Amino acid sequence: MEKVRKITRKEDGFTLVELLAVIVILGIIVAIAIPAIGTVIDNAKIDAAAAEYDMVVDAGRLYFASNPDEAEVLVSTLMDGENPYIELRGGATELVYVGTTNKVTYSSNTYVLDLTRPTRTNSKVVGGKVTLNP
Repeated sequence: MEKVRKITRKEDGFTLVELLAVIVILGIIVAIAIPAIGTVIDNAKIDAAAAEYDMVVDAGRLYFASNPDEAEVLVSTLMDGENPYIELRGGATELVYVGTTNKVTYSSNTYVLDLTRPTRTNSKVVGGKVTLNP
């Protein structure tokens, strides 16, 4: 009978050292994960800016196919009119990387935007905006 009382009275739980060990391990995991997540987010922003750049150049190609006598076009022209070549969706009010004053030019079967295409090696994210490395 005494054995049964000891078994039922025995309190199971974690010691303070065990709890501190778990907290330290969780802290190490968080310290590793947060910078990695930040890098993923920055890379996604740079890739989105590159996709926007490519989209504007493609819109310029469409514009020049419809207007073969033109040699350059403003991005704002691609966004204006009854049938715009670039249509903003999802509540967006402006392009993120490309400005409306930038130009797409066509010369020798080459379409060029007067802006450097962002890549992960030549760009960085500063204050939430993609900027080119100096």
